Amino acid sequence: MKILISADMEGATGVTWPADVLPGTPQWERCRHMFTSDVNAAIAGFFEGGADDVLVNEAHWTMRNLLLEQLDERAQMLTGRHKSLSMVEGVQHGDVDGIAFVGYHTGAGAEGVLAHTYLANTLTGVWVDGIRASEGYLNSLVVAEYGVPVVLVTGDDRTCQDALGYAPQAPAVAVKDYVSRYAAVCRPPARTAAEIRAAARKGAALAARHEPSRGGPFRLELEFDAEHLVGAATCVPGVERTGERRVAYTSQDMYEAIRCFKAVTTVVSSAVEEQYG
Repeated sequence: MKILISADMEGATGVTWPADVLPGTPQWERCRHMFTSDVNAAIAGFFEGGADDVLVNEAHWTMRNLLLEQLDERAQMLTGRHKSLSMVEGVQHGDVDGIAFVGYHTGAGAEGVLAHTYLANTLTGVWVDGIRASEGYLNSLVVAEYGVPVVLVTGDDRTCQDALGYAPQAPAVAVKDYVSRYAAVCRPPARTAAEIRAAARKGAALAARHEPSRGGPFRLELEFDAEHLVGAATCVPGVERTGERRVAYTSQDMYEAIRCFKAVTTVVSSAVEEQYG
């Protein structure tokens, strides 16, 4: 049994505001330890549940946040940027039996601690076939095309609610309760580690590849916080303006959809000015 852990940071234990997740800040250095603790708890639980191999894919910002020197020595870590499938890199090789979304968060425009979708701001909403999409939802559609089930989700309480829409069978652990985008009632790491470990042990029983899902074509719509970003986004072939601050495109499968999404967000990021957006 091989488990892939997609590890994001906004939904980690103790994280509540931007400095907690921005590489180079003192708060980020502090929160890296709690982030690594969450991931280690999931690793331990999966091995206790029968896993033979666990690969951790760094999925936050620079994708160089977890502390390798503190990682459970039974696991391996994929770190660094520019990966074909970004947050779920590794699922495409045909040897993954289940995937865990650790440290996840809700999507742009939704309630949740540090809620966003790929871009920290700028994007105010993402929809797939009319359904508002978080990163968890987007990534669940991608991994479904490889027949890989989501077997664990951790984050704030709103993230756990969101997961009911795309992985209702997966154990979910709320490490904190949403108060505002930058505030939460947080559990201590010793408590969250125990809960994540127990949930991962349970989730391991769900790790079994199934027939790949071919649900396309998919229509993705993106809404920005400024009109000029539509012009930047439509530089990507196939992306069309659908409103003053909206664009959309259609892909035959989620593999292509997520790669186009990466292209759009990369181009749009380069068009954002520091003060005025």
